[in-house]
Amino acid sequence: MKVTGFRSKTYFYEMDRPLGDVNLPQGETGGMGGVLFIDTDEGITGVAPMTSPSVPALFHLIEGEDPRGVVGLWKRMLDFVFKAGNEGADNQALGAIDIALWDLKAKIADEPLWQTLGAREGRTKAYASGIDYCLSDDDIFKFYRRMADQGVDGGKLKVGLDLKADMRRLGIVNEALSVASKRPRLAIDSNEYWTPKQAIQHITKIEEEFDLTWAEEPARRWDYDGLKLVSRGIRAAVSSGENVNDISDFYPLIANEAIDIVQFGQACGITGARQIANLAYAYELPFSLMNCQANFMAHLGAALPNHMAIEVVDPGREHVIKFKHTIEDGFVRLSDEPGLGIQIDEKRLAKMEASKPPRKLNMPFPRREGAGLYVLPPAPGERPWVSEWDRFQKKPAKAGGRVRK
Repeated sequence: MKVTGFRSKTYFYEMDRPLGDVNLPQGETGGMGGVLFIDTDEGITGVAPMTSPSVPALFHLIEGEDPRGVVGLWKRMLDFVFKAGNEGADNQALGAIDIALWDLKAKIADEPLWQTLGAREGRTKAYASGIDYCLSDDDIFKFYRRMADQGVDGGKLKVGLDLKADMRRLGIVNEALSVASKRPRLAIDSNEYWTPKQAIQHITKIEEEFDLTWAEEPARRWDYDGLKLVSRGIRAAVSSGENVNDISDFYPLIANEAIDIVQFGQACGITGARQIANLAYAYELPFSLMNCQANFMAHLGAALPNHMAIEVVDPGREHVIKFKHTIEDGFVRLSDEPGLGIQIDEKRLAKMEASKPPRKLNMPFPRREGAGLYVLPPAPGERPWVSEWDRFQKKPAKAGGRVRK
């Protein structure tokens, strides 16, 4: 079998609810999606639910090759981008091609990818992540309770602008998840907004009331001294890594004991992600996978011994993807269908196809003014999530029918 061609498609979508973090607390509902198809001379096609404008520049490295040699092809592509570095659009292209090749490899073997990767069963632990700075208290409660009703016992809240509000909102998450566990696993994510000292000040206050499993990105992604300082100054584990690309980026974070939990996602591809996970395992560190459409990266989590849990956001963005993966008893349960277990609705994709968004988007989230300098209070237009506790309103917020003070 040989690789014969590729098709790269981009499309615009609207989600069922907005996503927002400390850098964009007002949130955003729109986004640009991508699909990469890699075709073979035997009629089997590999699919990745992502793509990049750099795919054409790398495709010649795999054209005419046997797609089953995916690890060697990944190394060939990585060597090709050596001088410029495995960053940006090149990194996205390498990751997308790698995922599509793994999809092909498993389809050729007529087995699900988790089995190709060596997992004993197709499941891995999940945790809920609302990306929820833009959500009201009621909507926060509803999201995490819906996840808890599926057995999910851990949740991650976006924080950073208002300590009092963050404490209240974290209490809502804790209560919503309490039906799944008497002691839910709570995490917070400040998305590189704080300095290390600011992070320690805020997190130690939160820890007076809550036990945190981890604090995510409490300092800049590359600041191994700052991340290490935070790790030593709080009880919770420090996690980071989702916004770096390559094992060379992770090495200083891990070797300098800057992070306690390693995080990465689909941008690394399957091969690159497995390499990073194995580095973490050598240091006896766990890793956690970031969110993705149809939770397809759970295939990798199921196959590796140091995976903690995959982030589940579920905002309604699988408009062109069909899949049978489910969330049951707190786990992502993958189907037995060959490959990634996803199918692309090409008719719908054709209708949604777009090379650029039809309106101005705030995705990906920008870095907010004041980040790393001072904590800038949210402006009125940035905070739909404060409508229930605005200083001009004295009545307590409600969530799930309960009065919150």
